[in-house]
Amino acid sequence: MAKLYFHYSTMNAGKSTVLLQAAHNYRERGMDPYLLTASFDDRAGAGRIASRIGIGAEADTFTTADDLFEKLVARQTEGPVACVFVDEAQFLTEDQVWQLARAVDDLRMPVMCYGLRVDFRGKLFPGSATLLALADEMREVRTICHCGKKATMVIRQDVEGRAITDGAQVQIGGNETYVSLCRRHWRDAVGDS
Repeated sequence: MAKLYFHYSTMNAGKSTVLLQAAHNYRERGMDPYLLTASFDDRAGAGRIASRIGIGAEADTFTTADDLFEKLVARQTEGPVACVFVDEAQFLTEDQVWQLARAVDDLRMPVMCYGLRVDFRGKLFPGSATLLALADEMREVRTICHCGKKATMVIRQDVEGRAITDGAQVQIGGNETYVSLCRRHWRDAVGDS
């Protein structure tokens, strides 16, 4: 039975690694997964999903203007799709999450989304909020704060390592920009004592 899954976490938890391993498992069994990632996140190269541990795979890309249901229908004309994997799912629009849910329901296509739950301000991303509302199953990919507790928040930092509390919700970056923290240390970092 096809389902809509949301695998969520903070930065550097290994979401892309989990996605790439699951896609590999499908390929190893002779099935064809379809990988999607946000077009503007080109840290690993355009149309590429990569993990910090050095593994990667080519992927199709999406923009906020794309109708993902139509994209999946078009992809099906090339051959069966065993499972859809969406990296950087926090960048989906609300409509696109509904389109993916429609693909699950109407095309009977499993869709596994991987992304951040909250931004550096502790606010839900629109795509993540809709996935939390619609997903058939949700799984947390856990990572830890420097204190050893589970990290559930992320700060954006400037070049001196100070937490930034204002700015655009989306800014592409990696370890040089973002740090995952437990709620207590996030509050300390942003000055919420």
